[in-house]
Amino acid sequence: MALLVRKWLCLLLLHALALGVVARRGKKNVLFMMADDLRTSLGCYMDGVVKSPNIDQLASKSQVFLNAYAQQAVCGPSRTSMLTSRRPDTTRLYDFSSYWRAHAGNYTTLPQHFKSTGYTTMSVGKIFHPGIASNYTDDYPYSWSIPAYHPPSFKYEKEKMCKGVDGQLHVNLLCAVNVTEQPGGTLPDLESAEEAVRLLTIRSNDSKPFFLAVGFHKPHIPFRIPEEYLSLYPIDEMTLAPDPNVPELLPPVAYNPWMDLRMREDVQKLNISFPYGPIPKHFQLQIRQHYFAAVSYMDAQVGKLLSALDELGLSDSTMVVFASDHGWSLGEHGEWAKYSNYDVATRVPLIFSIPGVTRAPGKKSTFPFIDVFSQPEYKFKTGKLIRNVVELVDVFPTVSYMAGLRAPEPCPDVSFKEELCTEGDNLAFTFRRREHGKDEEAISFSQYPRPADKPQVDSDLPYLKDIKIMGYSLRSWDYRYTLWLGFNPLTYQVNASDVHAGELYMLEDDPGQDNNLYNGSDYSLIMRKLAKLHHSVGLRKSMKMQLLYLAAGIKANRGKARHF
Repeated sequence: MALLVRKWLCLLLLHALALGVVARRGKKNVLFMMADDLRTSLGCYMDGVVKSPNIDQLASKSQVFLNAYAQQAVCGPSRTSMLTSRRPDTTRLYDFSSYWRAHAGNYTTLPQHFKSTGYTTMSVGKIFHPGIASNYTDDYPYSWSIPAYHPPSFKYEKEKMCKGVDGQLHVNLLCAVNVTEQPGGTLPDLESAEEAVRLLTIRSNDSKPFFLAVGFHKPHIPFRIPEEYLSLYPIDEMTLAPDPNVPELLPPVAYNPWMDLRMREDVQKLNISFPYGPIPKHFQLQIRQHYFAAVSYMDAQVGKLLSALDELGLSDSTMVVFASDHGWSLGEHGEWAKYSNYDVATRVPLIFSIPGVTRAPGKKSTFPFIDVFSQPEYKFKTGKLIRNVVELVDVFPTVSYMAGLRAPEPCPDVSFKEELCTEGDNLAFTFRRREHGKDEEAISFSQYPRPADKPQVDSDLPYLKDIKIMGYSLRSWDYRYTLWLGFNPLTYQVNASDVHAGELYMLEDDPGQDNNLYNGSDYSLIMRKLAKLHHSVGLRKSMKMQLLYLAAGIKANRGKARHF
């Protein structure tokens, strides 16, 4: 009898401990912020040019993932992938022309998961890509408790709003404006920040937990931003990209001809040859100046939301997540915009600030607003850094778990009929322990479609029916490895034996990814070895094995060179 009592007491103790863990983890509010086209040009990512004090302050009280990668470097597919935790080959969205629930599967989204557990879920600005990609409703009512808010002034983004040197209004790329002269005396991100603060104010008086997603439009083009932000980046202090030329060994299929820039009136006046003709240096410097200024403008809106958490007494109960949908080339490799598999296009900021985990609760002011104009000098030490590779498909399970919800289980190999599962990893373990060096198994997997082997006018954004080639790219700690493979848009099938081109970059010697080693590797030997693999081995696993063979060969050759 005594033994039974002891066993019962032990079970009761274990149960109490388990309840304690759950209680400490608790259900947290979530403020989920996403920028548009933001590369890792932030102070907290060791960029010495960009002034981003509010995001840097957030990072000082956060866990920062230094090497996070998008699954496809274009807005619609990337956002759908991140918010469903499914890769583009599962959402079957490679362009902007389909709604995943009707086109692929009825997948549960990140906000929908929170809504199903009792959260009030709200969307402000650009979270899902608008239009058919989110059923013209931003996936309401599946994902959101109330209809999504879009800033009214956004309708002017594609109109003639940019004053040129002739004094007339144009549809320009460079578009710094006097805000008081804009319709309504405002801009989209100013309106989104105002609406987000309004919603936070309402929720601060409600005991029901909330998930508020706020999507800022900048630094997406056009650079329609308050003109005063240009003063932070004097043009005579701007520099070109360190590698502004198209690499000699870059396969033509890999190049993006940045058509969205070419369509702007101020760029058209430059008469740049298609597809490789370089942008004049003076204009390159202006693009970089305006991009950085747009980042600082967006950073100020982030600061408004963070300081509102303090003022409303929400900081200690709210997890903050900051990310971007993909990066943006600023002249590297002779490319601009996104639309590629390079790091500059796929690498994104990913920041988690969690009360009681990454920051101590109870402070009077956690996120005081920092005005970059009145406080030009500031210094923050970035919080915990994670250097190993992660992916945006990891966001869904990680946010869920760290907010106190059940994280989705891993998807089966074929998951079109699975409503709730993840093709990413739950990164919760990274918050509980120190990172111990390089993880050879950590791999990101990105892809980009092309209509042809050579650049053409629809190379950046081909419609599904026109996709003939898919570029699949692995990013490890040491390498980026890409294969451009034949693709059938009718069956969504890739032909792994139809190799159009390849890229292999060794990052230790070539961090800018300018020297393509692919054609110098003994690829035929690798293919013979991998031909013995069972047909059920998936593409990602197969490419990972190829990369291991390539890496081993490179290391062996380097060892021989050192020996002689």
